[in-house]
Amino acid sequence: MLSSAPGLSGRWERLEPRPRARMLRQVLHAGLRTSFHALGRFVASHPVFFASAPVLLSILLGASFSRYRVEEDVENLLAPKHSLAKIEGNLVDSLFPVNRSKHALYSDLQTPGRYGRVIVTSRKGSVLDPGHLDTILKLHRRIYQMQVTVPASGLNSFNYSFSYLCLPDDKNVCIIDDIIRAMEEIQSARASNISAPVLRYPITQLADGRQAYIGHQLGGVQGWGPSGAVRGLGTGGKGEGVRSARALQLTYYLQARGGLMDRVAGQWEKAFCAELQHFAALHPKLGLYPSTSSSLRTDFQFSSVLAHRPLLVSLGACGVLAVLCCSMRDCVRSKPWLGLLALLSITLSGLTAAGILNLTGATYNSTYLGIPFVMLGHGLFGSFEMLSSWRRTREDQHVKERVASVFEDVMLRFSGSTMLHLMTLGLAASPLTNMEAVRLFCRTAALAVTISYVYMLSFYSSCLVFTGYLETGYRHGCFCRRVPKPDRLDSKPAWYRCLMYTRYQDETQTTTAPHGVAHSHAPPPNPNLTHTHAHTHPHTANNHNSHGHEHVENATHVHPPSHTQSTLSAEPHPQDSHLLLGCVRRCYGDWITNTYVKPFVVLLYLVYISFGLMGFLQVTQGSDPSALVAMDTTTVLYTRAQQRYFSSYSPVIGFYIYESAPYWNASVQRDLLEYAKGFQRISWLEAYLNYLSDRNQSTSQPRENFTHTLRHAFLHEPQFAHFADDIIFAERGQGEEPDVAASRIFLVAKTTENKREEMSVLLDTLRRLSLTSRVRFLIFNPSFVYLDRYAAAVSSPLRHSLLAVLFLLGLSSLAVVEPLVSVWLGLTLLSVQFGVLGFMTLWGVELDCMSVLCLISALGHSADCSGPLLCGFASGRGESRTRWVRVALERHGVPSLQTLICYGAALVPVGSVRSNLTHTLFRCLTLTAGCSALHTLAFLPTLLTFLPPSKTQGQGPGGEGPRQEVECVEMNDSTRVVDQITTV
Repeated sequence: MLSSAPGLSGRWERLEPRPRARMLRQVLHAGLRTSFHALGRFVASHPVFFASAPVLLSILLGASFSRYRVEEDVENLLAPKHSLAKIEGNLVDSLFPVNRSKHALYSDLQTPGRYGRVIVTSRKGSVLDPGHLDTILKLHRRIYQMQVTVPASGLNSFNYSFSYLCLPDDKNVCIIDDIIRAMEEIQSARASNISAPVLRYPITQLADGRQAYIGHQLGGVQGWGPSGAVRGLGTGGKGEGVRSARALQLTYYLQARGGLMDRVAGQWEKAFCAELQHFAALHPKLGLYPSTSSSLRTDFQFSSVLAHRPLLVSLGACGVLAVLCCSMRDCVRSKPWLGLLALLSITLSGLTAAGILNLTGATYNSTYLGIPFVMLGHGLFGSFEMLSSWRRTREDQHVKERVASVFEDVMLRFSGSTMLHLMTLGLAASPLTNMEAVRLFCRTAALAVTISYVYMLSFYSSCLVFTGYLETGYRHGCFCRRVPKPDRLDSKPAWYRCLMYTRYQDETQTTTAPHGVAHSHAPPPNPNLTHTHAHTHPHTANNHNSHGHEHVENATHVHPPSHTQSTLSAEPHPQDSHLLLGCVRRCYGDWITNTYVKPFVVLLYLVYISFGLMGFLQVTQGSDPSALVAMDTTTVLYTRAQQRYFSSYSPVIGFYIYESAPYWNASVQRDLLEYAKGFQRISWLEAYLNYLSDRNQSTSQPRENFTHTLRHAFLHEPQFAHFADDIIFAERGQGEEPDVAASRIFLVAKTTENKREEMSVLLDTLRRLSLTSRVRFLIFNPSFVYLDRYAAAVSSPLRHSLLAVLFLLGLSSLAVVEPLVSVWLGLTLLSVQFGVLGFMTLWGVELDCMSVLCLISALGHSADCSGPLLCGFASGRGESRTRWVRVALERHGVPSLQTLICYGAALVPVGSVRSNLTHTLFRCLTLTAGCSALHTLAFLPTLLTFLPPSKTQGQGPGGEGPRQEVECVEMNDSTRVVDQITTV
């Protein structure tokens, strides 16, 4: 094996007995480094092609934005893709479609298609007061008479009113809410000076004798108790008289058959919202909160519109800090343009990924707002690591060799972190994921990360080549102007001398002198090695990735421990180093590894784990789609009004008996009545049994008599005729009474504040009951598609990604010389993930699809930050743990810190967007950056000083024997001949 950087010619090391597994890992590691070295030379040899090809490709693919499409099916996006509730919904729609409910439609009972809905609240008094009641009926008539013109202009334009678009009953009359009929009856009675009919809650009786459920049409109800006392808000029992109500909800259902009707219905919904806005301005005593079938989709996508400007501000803030992070006091060594070029590389890769998606027919949704931050964190990490490695190369070496050394040093780690990103995102994008939003996000993010990696290898690396030639040509890093010689610079003004300050030429001349002290940035030897002198002496073993007494990982000459001044971190001019590097080298590295600081860091980690556990035990699922829309939109305002005034009762639950059952059997009747016990209900079976009892007929009759009375007597009564929509008869033989093939009952549960949790528990309870019942039934409500196994659907991608990370780390141990790196990295990722999950719960973030997407991307982000630090520490030999922790912080902690600074600055503008989705994104990504920074800069540097891997001096069983070392190397490249003298 080779001593300094295996895989390059001209390097020598004494062969010693080592375990076979370790030798295989070293061979594989050396082969990969050699491959990246060759790739770096190839890119540096063709910089123009690798700089121009990505730009041209991005421009060509950017033209595909004419095919840009937005996702319109929000339910398919945010609800579990494969769930029992969707299967039940399809069965319900086939048995009892909405158009079959000719007499009554129950709010939220089935997915109604197109509709317009409004909640009317009174700012003072009751909505049933004569003045408010007349105003509401006036609003109803205006909506009923409202017309839309489609198309807007032309000879083929037609006017469409609600009476043309509405859902008709069997008499071809528009179906309207029962509360409208009840209010019209009250208004008619007042106009005729007769006593108004009593309005009961939540089930009332209309003038035609029909019972109607109005629990979702009246809200904030105060009822009269048995003794005439006023009862509390929303506590009315069945049939209790209504004294006052604070809110009223009206729903207008539309037909949307065919493309033309759907387009007309969409225009009617827009006109509906505009009409309500105009009406609210004319009647300030009423509050109007509209909602339509397209409100959720529009408000969900509106987050992207709101985030346009903050994202540009984020890009600008990140660009400014990236320039500062790449700048130095020395104007020749400074590389400010590389910060902007790194952002340009990320932007071009994002444009290319978007173009590919547009060409393949993919759709866009607001969850994609997180993808730029996934690319930003990963791309900035790679660019800062490359720049840090560039500054550790020898400055008098040819640019091609310096770029090759950078590739050899950085690209293996960067490729490993990219592979980890792709593994986590790829598995979450597989068919195993049951959330369409998560699957689409991860698929798109994986594509973007792949293209970003390719552009980093090509575009950014070629930019590094060009800036390297600027540095070799002794030109200013920002203005590209050649820096004057010191004698000419002395005659310039002070501001010009400050702007052109450099010590680059003096240091280069010093390092190229025939006799001198070795330069601290010792270079990797040139493959064209012409002459060497070697001698043998006892020496401490060094790992091939980094050496115990050098600041440069790829250095050739290794100085013995007896050296007076170690060159691990020495520089000829420390004042010229990077600001962050100087702070870490002189202050932070010594402070964080101080013996008296370590106990406090360990205590901080215990506090971190404690609060993470506290939040982890309180994780709640966020299955409400309105939590992912923009703030101050119609969906949010409508949802708040609904929760305030209509939270006393659950949505109407359809109880569907989908197989023929012996309804005439007394035991079956008892079972069905027992199932519905405790609910507010409208049941044809209960009404029919009461009908038989009132006529002194037995409820347990033969099948023929039971069905004959049901069909020819009960359903012919006017007050019971609407139950015909709830029963499906199946014909038997000729002359025989048909069977009841399927039927439905409507149930409403009393709820408290935790409405969605109670609905989830109720769903699980009734489903377990359906498995043991002799009657085959199912229950359904459109909201069940969001509740059904939502926790399992939203958390399974995260579990799969964690397993993928652990599996990948196990495989990567084959390519890592020190396998404990994989163990440490796995523990770090789990710790970061645990902390982010716990702290986001304490910050008020629920576990929904957006937070899970952030948790999946957090795996790759934390690996980017902590992986190089662990590799740098584990690869060192021959010094104390504390010494190697400081070296690892200098080499890899500074790029991680630079990435976190720029990443945090990019996140700040996103927090100002008025959207629930972006607030979740901002909080989760901020916690990800914070937890990653804590582990990279505090927890790991402290724990590694007293935990494995060890820093033993010998690797073989017999310790370290004599080794051969290069004393003098004469290097030839295409531009110069350099004699490098090393003092031994």
